Amino acid sequence: MYQAHIIISGKVQNVCYRVSCKEYASSLGLKGWVRNSDDGSVEALAQGEKKIIDRFIEWCKKGPPQAKVEEVKITWQEANGPFNGFSVIK
Repeated sequence: MYQAHIIISGKVQNVCYRVSCKEYASSLGLKGWVRNSDDGSVEALAQGEKKIIDRFIEWCKKGPPQAKVEEVKITWQEANGPFNGFSVIK
């Protein structure tokens, strides 16, 4: 199992990014979470098969229609902790 920590910057808050992100990640069968950061970015942690996480990252680079993604930073990590699905956290 792989894990990616993802930081998405640009116009990504107040555009349904988190909800859309959760829906897409869940549809792929990924586990983890997504949340808004105080600096205006969105942060996500995704666990699953690498090729599935890669598909998720490609989605993160676009986001929902209202988003304007400027940058996506990915840090691959060793998977830690079990998650029950994919959730939006505050």
